[in-house]
Amino acid sequence: MTPDLWMLVSFLALLVIGVPVAFSLGLSGAVGILAGLSPNMLATLGTNTWNSVAKYPLIAIPLFILTGLIFERAGVAARLVRFAQALIGPRHGGLAVVAVLVCMIMGGMSGSGPADAAAVAMVMLPSMTRAGYPRPFSATLIAASASTAILIPPSVALILYSIVVPGVDLRALFAAGLFPGVLAGLSLLIPALLLSRHYGWEDPREVERPPLGESFRQAIPALFAPVLILGGLRSGLFTPTEAAVVAVAYGVVVGLVLTRELNWRDLWELLGEAAVVSGVVMLIIALAGIFAWAGTTLGTFRHLAEWVIGLSDNGALLLVLIMLAVLAAGMLLDAISIYLIMMPILIPVMQHFGWNPVWFGILLAMNIAIGQFTPPVAVNLMVTTEVAKIRLEQTVGWALLFVVAMASSLALVAFFPEIALWLPRVLGYNV
Repeated sequence: MTPDLWMLVSFLALLVIGVPVAFSLGLSGAVGILAGLSPNMLATLGTNTWNSVAKYPLIAIPLFILTGLIFERAGVAARLVRFAQALIGPRHGGLAVVAVLVCMIMGGMSGSGPADAAAVAMVMLPSMTRAGYPRPFSATLIAASASTAILIPPSVALILYSIVVPGVDLRALFAAGLFPGVLAGLSLLIPALLLSRHYGWEDPREVERPPLGESFRQAIPALFAPVLILGGLRSGLFTPTEAAVVAVAYGVVVGLVLTRELNWRDLWELLGEAAVVSGVVMLIIALAGIFAWAGTTLGTFRHLAEWVIGLSDNGALLLVLIMLAVLAAGMLLDAISIYLIMMPILIPVMQHFGWNPVWFGILLAMNIAIGQFTPPVAVNLMVTTEVAKIRLEQTVGWALLFVVAMASSLALVAFFPEIALWLPRVLGYNV
């Protein structure tokens, strides 16, 4: 076998036998170096891992992870749910609408689908179950709605995409993700409302409507968080990385002073949780640097890109094939791993067909979002089914329904790129 094949086959074999993605990337990269270069080149392993994480924009990732954990513990989700219930009022499907809206707002704070799924599921699942919603439906709807977190800014996935793809403005990516994220959330509302009315879930006569004024007052700190982050970015008051610091500071103030559901002991524990989650993310990024360097040096990514381009001269057809491949990958891997593994191959393809990198990044993120609630892995769905105390296989039918719904919004963004690109252009960003 050629060195290219040795590296790719070893990577796939390691994944199949259950080796974590981070170590599969690092070990297969080392195999490629041994097979195609020289054992002496193993000395570059330390340099490559360091170079992969020694990037200033990456500071934003652990900080936004910490932001999500702080807002989750600070009781923000419960206040948002109460305010959304006051807005929507008692009606068939009202709680389903509340679940989707709250997930979208929470996505504007943390940028993490699993974190949003956990926070909203803890608050919404008991009340939805009492209202007559089947637990598999509720768990799937919340998991699907939480997946919009990687589209609605700030998004950890889009931060990484801006680092992997040279020349892409993160502020433009954040702006481009807003309307597709909202569109994806709205696409989930249609089947949720139709099913609720068809089956008669949630009798309006049995639902108490919270007072609007009081619930709005309690929700103001949570509603202001996305405004603070996005407003500061737009005004130039701070950079995306500095925005993460501001978000953490604001979350601490909200939890300790405003909601008072957070104390200093909780904050210390959250710092530890964020360090563990961030450590996993950074380990994947670091060891992926070995894989990326070996693949670039050996020409593996160039060969794969040439093979993909050779599949068809029709850019639209090839885009569909790429989207299907990314969707399949999203069912098995997390967003960070997908970007690190696939982007070295897809960047030459994107450049060959002249696809806008901001628009293409949003399409990838939408695909990965769908994968987050599509079995067999479905990280968001794993979180909500654990909270609901049900088996993952009970949600498959509902998950497929929501996959079709969100795929329709993906198709709209693919056919009409201005859905993603209009806002960055209006704001004056380079797209």
